[in-house]
Amino acid sequence: MAIFLTKDSKVIVQGMTGATGMKHTKLMLGDGTNIVGGVNPRKAGTTVDFDGTSVPVFGSVAEAIEKTGADVSVLFVPPAFAKAAVVEAIDAEIPLAVVITEGIAVHDSAAFWAYAKSKGDKTRIIGPNCPGLITPGQSNAGIIPGDITKPGKIGLVSKSGTLTYQMMYELRDIGFSSAVGIGGDPVIGTTHIDALAAFEADPETELIVMIGEIGGDAEERAADFIKANVTKPVVGYVAGFTAPEGKTMGHAGAIVSGSSGTAQAKKEALEAAGVKVGKTPTETAKLARAILEG
Repeated sequence: MAIFLTKDSKVIVQGMTGATGMKHTKLMLGDGTNIVGGVNPRKAGTTVDFDGTSVPVFGSVAEAIEKTGADVSVLFVPPAFAKAAVVEAIDAEIPLAVVITEGIAVHDSAAFWAYAKSKGDKTRIIGPNCPGLITPGQSNAGIIPGDITKPGKIGLVSKSGTLTYQMMYELRDIGFSSAVGIGGDPVIGTTHIDALAAFEADPETELIVMIGEIGGDAEERAADFIKANVTKPVVGYVAGFTAPEGKTMGHAGAIVSGSSGTAQAKKEALEAAGVKVGKTPTETAKLARAILEG
């Protein structure tokens, strides 16, 4: 089982013909992802060869869906054009849009998030500024290395790309049902809560690992959701215990204002909801392992 992405997902890549898009399309194909097309209006009607796999290029997301039945789009579109690309995906009503692009203006992210809402939330947005998601052994939509881990019974949701990779590696012998990198920008589509709900409903996920970081109140809201709705064990990690107040650290959303948004406050909220919280990623992995083995 998996959440959001399976072996049957038909994936298109907006921005496939750019350098970054080409690189990661090749890697996604190597992980078994069913990539059925790319989108570039200037190169519509052409094909791109990836080690013997010929991928057609379409002029629009709507055309790609019509011709291939695509249900997932991965976006490697430069920040200045990302809003228009996401809006195009929403207008085409593709079920899942994975926005990898970093550096999108918060105003643009807020605009396409609100646009998706106004259109009835027919398109789930993951990101922006995220590594995407992977269902090991089935499909990979984004930039998560596909050889870190194997299929298994842990569900992972994380704000941080690099911490996603580390946690997958730490628990590689157990494996993951799905791993979702939701991104660390102030405005994102899919949240911790969305992923927690999906993992709770997935019969193959036995334990959930949730990685957060300083800034905002997403983790506190997730703690409330866990307390009320999640029956499976949850293990957490919050990055940023040594971050100084008032400094933006890494992600645009990782900024502490006074006593709100601190790692300690998030840790306490999660622990109050019954979540075991590690002080380091390695300790967090050990907590998860102990629960599954115990």
